Amino acid sequence: MPTTASAGTGDEQIRKLDIMLMVTSLRCRMGSDDFQHHYRKFSSNHLHTLNGAARRMEQGLVKRHGARGAKRALDKMSVGMANEYGQGHPWLGCSELKEITSDLSQSRDPAVLAQAADELLGPRPAGGGRYARR
Repeated sequence: MPTTASAGTGDEQIRKLDIMLMVTSLRCRMGSDDFQHHYRKFSSNHLHTLNGAARRMEQGLVKRHGARGAKRALDKMSVGMANEYGQGHPWLGCSELKEITSDLSQSRDPAVLAQAADELLGPRPAGGGRYARR
């Protein structure tokens, strides 16, 4: 069982992965690299995991900020995450994101999301990874 601190960090990464894919799918929706269909399938297949991560994040924020403060804090975090990817992913283009989202939409395994978040949300990995080497 993960510790509360590591679970919170993992939940935030899962939430950030979801927001990154949503924002970049909107950004890439024109042309041949439109992957909104893949994002919708990804979101549907991982709904339980995505909702659980958001719920646990909110529960942690409630403990620190109270119910109303937690809603504001979660909204602020989500907007910040979305703004971070408003101009696109720092090192992946629309075609790579389309391929990655298509791959992620084929699974229902929460571990796949954790791995993808680790590889896609930080700086460009030097050695690549399952999702990072495109």
